[in-house]
Amino acid sequence: MRLYTLSKRHFVLVFIVFFVCFGLTVFIGIKGPKVIQTSAANFSLNNSKKLKPIQIRSNPLSTYNQQLWLTCAVELDQSKDTSIKTTFLMTVKVNGVTQDGTTTFIHNKVHSRTRTLACAAKCAEIIVAHLGYLNYTQYTVTVGFEHVDLPIKEMNFTWKTYDPAFSQWEVWFRFVFLVLTFIVTCLFAHSLRKFSMRDWGIEQKWMSILLPLLLLYNDPFFPLSFLVNSWLPGMLDDLFQSVFLCALLLFWLCVSHGIRVQGERRCLTFYLPKFFIVGLLWLASVTLGIWQTVNELHDPMYQYRVDTGNFQGMKIFFMVVAVVYILYLLFLIVRACSELRHMPYVDLRLKFLTALTFVVLVISIVILYLRFGAQVLQDNFVAELSTHYQNSAEFLSFYGLLNFYLYTLAFVYSPSKNALYESQLKDNPAFSMLNDSDDDVIYGSDYEEMPLQNGQAIRAQYKEGSESD
Repeated sequence: MRLYTLSKRHFVLVFIVFFVCFGLTVFIGIKGPKVIQTSAANFSLNNSKKLKPIQIRSNPLSTYNQQLWLTCAVELDQSKDTSIKTTFLMTVKVNGVTQDGTTTFIHNKVHSRTRTLACAAKCAEIIVAHLGYLNYTQYTVTVGFEHVDLPIKEMNFTWKTYDPAFSQWEVWFRFVFLVLTFIVTCLFAHSLRKFSMRDWGIEQKWMSILLPLLLLYNDPFFPLSFLVNSWLPGMLDDLFQSVFLCALLLFWLCVSHGIRVQGERRCLTFYLPKFFIVGLLWLASVTLGIWQTVNELHDPMYQYRVDTGNFQGMKIFFMVVAVVYILYLLFLIVRACSELRHMPYVDLRLKFLTALTFVVLVISIVILYLRFGAQVLQDNFVAELSTHYQNSAEFLSFYGLLNFYLYTLAFVYSPSKNALYESQLKDNPAFSMLNDSDDDVIYGSDYEEMPLQNGQAIRAQYKEGSESD
């Protein structure tokens, strides 16, 4: 692996290039378009005690708007110091307007849900309806209120959709990452073509799996969501993301454990516990996504708060399994560090992966904190995890982070130029322990200037020693 031939300054250069590429994506994202566009429709209720059904018509839409939300902000005719929390019944009927102007019923019945209105100095915004994909160029929503005994002064309805400029911007950058990933995958596969698969390190085997999955994570089918009026492209995008992220979690477990297990890695004792833990995480995330999508297809008023008991149970299950995963990963890393600290080559592999992964995790936590801490659309937990960003910088930084992380690993784990002479020596931890100058070989300047014939001499010397034994 190229990892063995890198000196300290080379490692520093690798991290600098990684941060420069990531910083460039953040800068481009800051200059990018806004994610959500809004259009307001205000209605004066004239202090009517009985609220009549209100019909609201959206602006003309295109598939580049992706999704549609209708929100409501209530203003009460009272003192700002008064706090009120009450529940009421809201009814919604959604009609779609086609291009020829005819109106078609999207849902053949009026949907009703109980909503909670909490007001202090200002009332909280209510999600009236949410459409996960757009079949029509325009929508009409009829909203009714029942059992509302409050002095309502104003109701401000707001349409929220994805900005078409952001949608086009997203398509182009996903395509850029898709092309870059394809090139990196081909180069990595080409570099390993001269070696038998049994000679590959565990990191190289996993990279041959993760890079194709990264292609799916960048979603080559994403443009279909603007060409096909169906929920299927969005569901595939969520599925590809969950598969790649869970494969990445499995990669960290297997490599942290597999570096110190040089013998045969049995499926029952080595892989099965890891697949079980990560499989539970994948199953929980996919179940939440399918559950949310199916319910929203039948009811535009559906929110996870309506089915709080089941949702909270699934959320607690997900968190418990995530804690088990983190503890297991920490145990494997600590044990590997204690066992491999006297094996320079193997220890170097563990230190590099741990350091780069730690940097990526810290940046990911910061991005997630910024996303959840900001005032984004609070319609459901699942959609927040997979699709909603406050600005273009959050979207591009998250995609760029994972892509550049895999590109860096592919570069470091690819065979070096003179790997034909080094593979049987350097990848063998037993031989590396016999060398008195391993640290000099890795970090010394003499090794960097070593000509090819010196590598042949070392190989010949190793063979002579083996025959004399």
